Amino acid sequence: MKPEPAIPIRILRRDAEPPAGLPIVELPMSAHDRRRVRRLVEAPDGVVLALELPTGTILHPGQLLHHDAEAAYIVSAADEDVLVVRPRDIAEAARVAHLIGNMHRDIHIEDREVVALADEVLLERIRKLGVDVERVRRPFHGRAPGEHAH
Repeated sequence: MKPEPAIPIRILRRDAEPPAGLPIVELPMSAHDRRRVRRLVEAPDGVVLALELPTGTILHPGQLLHHDAEAAYIVSAADEDVLVVRPRDIAEAARVAHLIGNMHRDIHIEDREVVALADEVLLERIRKLGVDVERVRRPFHGRAPGEHAH
């Protein structure tokens, strides 16, 4: 039996929602992979999507890539090495955010946590501030390095 051809994905509808009642197939992607929009992506159910999106397109967790009569294929944030910072107060949160921003890293705020993609230099600088920080693996919903704007 011949494998099914890849399904080309050339256009994304900005606020598209999966049809009600359709099973959801999550496509876990790192922050970096959510910027790689010209490649093949194999879903957990074996369906292959051929991303052929315009350069500069950025995929976001929760975004619908494709649906058919069988399933809806949604981008999800994959587990990555991240730094989780738990500032004690607003002043500490501001110092941490300033440090991370000066290093051109993105953050994602979740409840009282500041989350950034992990790297040793950033970890050491946050520790020097005397702030509670730990390195863990979990989904990062922020942007990849290099995806910031001034």
